[in-house]
Amino acid sequence: MDALLDLFGSPPAKSSHVPSSLSSDLPPEVEQGNIEYKLKLLNPSSSRFEHLVTQMKWRLREGRGEAIYEIGVADNGLLLGLSENDLRLSLDTLNKMADRLGATVNILQRKVVSTDPHKRVVVEARVRKVPDDQMFLDLRLAVLGNMDAGKSTLLGVLTQGELDNGRGKARLNLFRHLHEIQSGRTSSISHGILGFNSDGKVVNYAVCGSAEEICASCSKLITFIDLAGHEKYLKTTVFGLTAHRPDATMLVISASNGVADTTKEHFSFAIALGMRTFVVITKVDMCQEQSTVRVVEQVKQLLSPYKKIPTVVENDDDVLTAAQTFLNNQIVPIFKVSSLTGQNIEQLQSFLNSIPLAQRTPEQEDRQHQQEPEFQVDEIYSVPDTGTVVGGFLTSGILREGDLVKVGPVEKSGKDVFIDTVVCSIHRSRAPCRVVKAGQTATLALENIEKSDLRKGMVVLDRKCQFDGTVNTCKEFEADMYVVCHEGTNIKKGHQGTAYVASTMQTAIVKDIKEMESLCQGTRSKVVFKLVKQSEYLRVGSRVLFNKGRTKATGQITQLILTT
Repeated sequence: MDALLDLFGSPPAKSSHVPSSLSSDLPPEVEQGNIEYKLKLLNPSSSRFEHLVTQMKWRLREGRGEAIYEIGVADNGLLLGLSENDLRLSLDTLNKMADRLGATVNILQRKVVSTDPHKRVVVEARVRKVPDDQMFLDLRLAVLGNMDAGKSTLLGVLTQGELDNGRGKARLNLFRHLHEIQSGRTSSISHGILGFNSDGKVVNYAVCGSAEEICASCSKLITFIDLAGHEKYLKTTVFGLTAHRPDATMLVISASNGVADTTKEHFSFAIALGMRTFVVITKVDMCQEQSTVRVVEQVKQLLSPYKKIPTVVENDDDVLTAAQTFLNNQIVPIFKVSSLTGQNIEQLQSFLNSIPLAQRTPEQEDRQHQQEPEFQVDEIYSVPDTGTVVGGFLTSGILREGDLVKVGPVEKSGKDVFIDTVVCSIHRSRAPCRVVKAGQTATLALENIEKSDLRKGMVVLDRKCQFDGTVNTCKEFEADMYVVCHEGTNIKKGHQGTAYVASTMQTAIVKDIKEMESLCQGTRSKVVFKLVKQSEYLRVGSRVLFNKGRTKATGQITQLILTT
């Protein structure tokens, strides 16, 4: 287990409860990141004001549209506080800085740090600005958990704005098939959206009548990826994690049933893929307090082998601290909610609004955008009056309406070929747009191509894209793999399972193990895999997940093995 933990950093000291972020002195300010300390902002000169605006612009870019300002805090993190008058003047300056950039300011919390001899206050504020080339800040959240945990019902409450009636009314709008409505169990991948406007207020279907209105009204959009909880749909769930590229996962656990085997299975996949996770315990209205406490202890036992820190959220201060520490992959916030009574639903909404986007440096974003476009296909539709539409994730580059592209690979006469087409239109979160950038999900309407010619796992590329030894179509590849968990006989040559690479999901055979004869839990080696069915478009450096039963191994592609 220690070898896996090394992939995600060493664990800090254990804690069972989240301290308030302004309850004690903060760590010293750092130049990187989106958090800025300001002791005071009193009547700055014009040159000083321009410098402050430039500084805010930098912090917003570091936070991909969001920045946190701690007012009344020294650069070394000491909470000195300000008088009410100085605080008012400082906030006026902060608002003027934000207005210059077209951003908005929300006060997250204020705290009195001294009353001797006069009251002194510190304030934590969030500055948010949607980039000029985006409609909203976008966060993708995969929803995991055992069947009957209340995942779809919880999402129905969040996205529809109405509490459940105790008989599953809230979840109906998320189901895609008749048998899901009849059984009450999700078997496919469905989506729901929840928005927040510039004032931090909820924007959902209770406020707006359509998805287009929600997208137009919000500055931050949460896209929920509702995954199946039944064990027989495990492949669909894992495909949702690898293909849909969520920014984080929400693990839903029923207070009445506790942590089930499927819960452990889902969490282990999130760990293997290095995803940030928070836990929501539902149906607390159905249980006595001691039952909920018992489930919290089960969650702590679930997290313990992975050296994760459970942090139980009890109040509004805890919510903000949990959100600000969420980028630390060791911290796992725990919420206790009821979809029937609405208990702590507002806390969960506040947390979702406050979750920071995964930080990337401006240089990393620029480099991603400058690369050739590569769009991974994970959904295929046939839309009346539009034609064939593909949904997926843009891993690199920029795609625009009218771009000349090719889609594939398709095997014809024993060769892998790509079909030339054109991007006719683009939609993001069901709203039309003209451009999609790396790191965003979208749907593309393609010209003169039949749905029957396409399959999940294909890619859309620029028509002039050239292949080389690091990116190509092939059936064999070598990957540096670590076995997260395994039961039974050791993994040897000829072992067969399912390989997941981005939106590709295919049966694969272990053709060779380089450094040793076999693999068991906790071992690591370079492994050669052979895809059974067809060639796929693969790239050196892509993450691989290999799974069969309780066996889970994860790693990265190190070499493509090309055949003539």
